[in-house]
Amino acid sequence: MLTCKELVARSSDFIDEQLNLGERLMVRQHLLFCRNCRRFIKQMQLARATVRAMPQVPEPGSEALAERLARERQGANKP
Repeated sequence: MLTCKELVARSSDFIDEQLNLGERLMVRQHLLFCRNCRRFIKQMQLARATVRAMPQVPEPGSEALAERLARERQGANKP
């Protein structure tokens, strides 16, 4: 059976369905017994879905907002 460290190393390939049958079975077997890794995989899937849901094109004015926030942050860091 896989260790948690080995599962983490394969997690992206598992989520992207890029593992062969034997590797998928090993991951699934580990997930049956490891609650922490099940949570980790769910968090990875949520992060993937969130990134995919983001707009491909930046919103109008977002660059100006980023620049303003950077200036404000620099000003806050000055003594």
